[in-house]
Amino acid sequence: MMNKKKDFRSTLQALLYLLPMLIIIGIFTIYPIFKSVDMSFYTDYNIFTGIVEERGIGNYQELLTDSEFYDALWNTAVYVLWVVPVSLILSLGIALLLNTIPFIKGIFRTVYFLPFVTSTVAVSIVWSWLYHSNYGLINYFLGIFGIDGMQWLQDPDLAMPAVIIMAIWKGLGFNILLLLVGLGNINDNYYQAAKVDGANGWQRFWNITLPLLRPTIFLLTVVSVINGFKVFDEVFALFNGRPGPAGSATTLVYYLYRKFYEQYDYGMAAATGMVLFGIVLILTVIQYLGNRYFEKRGG
Repeated sequence: MMNKKKDFRSTLQALLYLLPMLIIIGIFTIYPIFKSVDMSFYTDYNIFTGIVEERGIGNYQELLTDSEFYDALWNTAVYVLWVVPVSLILSLGIALLLNTIPFIKGIFRTVYFLPFVTSTVAVSIVWSWLYHSNYGLINYFLGIFGIDGMQWLQDPDLAMPAVIIMAIWKGLGFNILLLLVGLGNINDNYYQAAKVDGANGWQRFWNITLPLLRPTIFLLTVVSVINGFKVFDEVFALFNGRPGPAGSATTLVYYLYRKFYEQYDYGMAAATGMVLFGIVLILTVIQYLGNRYFEKRGG
C-alpha cells in the first residue's frame, strides 16, 4: 500500500482533504499578501467608496524621501542590533549554567519562560513601574551606587534603551528553552573524548558545543531578527500608545501603524510593509548563506 503508484484519483482525493485548509490559507494569508502589494501602489484612493483612481510608484518615492521613515528605520536597526546578539549571548550563558545543574533545570526553565508567554501589555505595565523616575526600582538601585535617577520614559535618549532592556528580558525564556534542547541533544561522548585528550572547558565549548549548537543558534538568530523588525507591542504598551517622547522610539511597524490607523494613508502603509518585507527577506537570505558557508567550512 505504501508503494502504491500515484494516480489522478489519489491526488484529487488528497487535494479534497487539504481543500478546507487551503481555502483558509488563501483567504487569510495569500490574498492579503497580494492585496498589500497592490495597495502599495495606490496613489489616489477614496477610502469612503473604495475606488482606486490612480496607481503608481509615488508611495515608494515619498517613503524614500521621508525623514520620519529613516528615523524609524534607524530605531528599528538599533533595536535589532542590540536585542538579538545580547539576548543570544545571555541566553547561551544561562542555558550552559542550567545544563550543569539538571536537578533544578526544570524549575528555572519555567521561571525564565514565564515572561515570554506573559502578555506584552502586562509586562510593559510592570516595567513602567520599574522605570518610574521617582519610585522605580531601577532608579532605587542606581541610587544605592550614587547614580542619579534617570527619566527612562521621559528622556528621548533613554526611550529606546528602555524598550531594548525590556525586550531582552522578555525574550530570554524562548531562547533558553531552545538552547537547552540543543544542549540536551549533544552526545556526552564528545566531551568525554575531549577530556581524555586534555581539552579544557573553553576548548570543549568552542570546538564541540558551539559547532553542534549552530543549527539552533541559526534558527534563533533568524527568528529574533524577524521579530525584532516587527517590534510594535513593546513600544505601544510601554509608552501608553505613543512612540516614546518626541517620537524617539518610533519603529518601522509603528510608522506603518500611524500611516494606516491614524493618517488613513493606506498606500504609504502598504509600501512601508513591502519595504519591511524586503529588508527582512534580504537579511534572512544573508543569514542563510552565512550559515551554509560556515557549515561547508566546518565540514
